[in-house]
Amino acid sequence: MRRSPRTPALLPLLSLLSAVSCAEPAPPTFPDKGPITPRSSGAAERASVAITVYNGGFGVVREVRDVKLAEGRVALELRDVSAGIRPETVHIRPLGDPNSFRVLEQNFRYDLLGPEKLLEKYVGRKVRVYRWNEAKGQDEAKEAEVLAVDKGVVLRIDNEITFGFPGRIAFPEVPANLVSRPTLVWLLASRAPRERIEVSYMSTGLGWEVDYVLVVNENDTRGDLLGWVTLSNTSGASYEDAQLKLVAGNVNRVQRESRDIAGADAEMAPPPPPSPPQFREEGFFEYHLYTLQRPTTLLDKEQKQVSLLEGHDAAVKKKLVLRGYENYFRYGLGLEVPPKQKVGVYLEIENSEKNHLGIPLPRGVVRVYKADKSGAKQFIGEDRIDHTPRDEKITVKMGESFDVVGERKQTDFNALGQCQSESAWEISVRNHKDGRERVEVEEPASGDWTIVESSLPARKKDAHTFTFDVDVPARGETKVTYRVRVRWC
Repeated sequence: MRRSPRTPALLPLLSLLSAVSCAEPAPPTFPDKGPITPRSSGAAERASVAITVYNGGFGVVREVRDVKLAEGRVALELRDVSAGIRPETVHIRPLGDPNSFRVLEQNFRYDLLGPEKLLEKYVGRKVRVYRWNEAKGQDEAKEAEVLAVDKGVVLRIDNEITFGFPGRIAFPEVPANLVSRPTLVWLLASRAPRERIEVSYMSTGLGWEVDYVLVVNENDTRGDLLGWVTLSNTSGASYEDAQLKLVAGNVNRVQRESRDIAGADAEMAPPPPPSPPQFREEGFFEYHLYTLQRPTTLLDKEQKQVSLLEGHDAAVKKKLVLRGYENYFRYGLGLEVPPKQKVGVYLEIENSEKNHLGIPLPRGVVRVYKADKSGAKQFIGEDRIDHTPRDEKITVKMGESFDVVGERKQTDFNALGQCQSESAWEISVRNHKDGRERVEVEEPASGDWTIVESSLPARKKDAHTFTFDVDVPARGETKVTYRVRVRWC
């Protein structure tokens, strides 16, 4: 085969084209010198905002804004941000061209404009002072120099040093380093006249808690459980039409100083019937995430309530419990044991789908109500519950029984050694109601324990507790006697 005479001449050209096609594109260049163009963005430029609020009184804010930039160096002020922002958590990125700008510096300005701050910035500078002249019926103006403001305003007027000036002070301008509201400022090296940006940051001043309302029926056997989320915003910023998510769980954080979040106490009356639950729940890492199914507005210095759940006709179990004390078995107490003891009242609810519930319940306060004979709902007790997964039990302490009382006495005591004893007890449970009641007598005993004898069967609740189930007739009394041997060392 005859080779074309032009083939060798094409080889260098093909090699050059191949090298050019395989070469990586040159990285973009960003202008980092020259004059700085000021730009600002307020809440009006928000395209969207999303907030995730955590149990610990903080939140994560994500904003999307359409901002005006310029080619060259740009000082972009992001206004209407939280006063509780943690600047080290701020992240900004372009959503259009990823190479539209580069962040050179980030500043968080929180030196807020106010009378005291304004005077501090004018120490050593000239201002004008005005004092009302009664005779002339007008203000008289003089030039003054601010000398000090630490423990009162000291001025130099007409070559005299004075303080406690009885007039008003006028300033020629606002110093550049004072801002009316907390502001994020970036120094950008920009290649675009306009860009859509996403900004995210953590902030204090955002919190949420849950309040539950349980309404029990006449027999204390069933009830309706309603859950309300109370959102609080003291961050210094308002968020309109925000996508809201709540995280329930114990999220670990590095401890640092933070401001307290103010919040009002919940009302001691049931709220109006809620609308159907508005949150979608899902598992999230080792926590639970609740997403509000519609946008909502969180104004600064505002509390908002949104319904979380609504469960009807859940089975409720009421328990009466008489508890003893661990040290009772170690000593010969005699008359030192309080003769009459209160009987605690508890409600138990299974958080299961079978019981018309079955969603993970965030930590909160359960307030319980019951209708009296006239039909009016009355408050009968409250308790705080911890984060409760589905298929776990909720226990609410209601208070102490009025008509069921207990009384105990030590009838015998023998020390069997330095750390061992045997004692005998008599517990009387009296019921002044018109119906029968069952009381669980719960006796804590540390160390090794053995029931020597008892008038009712003893049940081992755990390694350190035994119980008796005591049925007490209407307007009657039941006594429990037992002897126990305990070794605690």
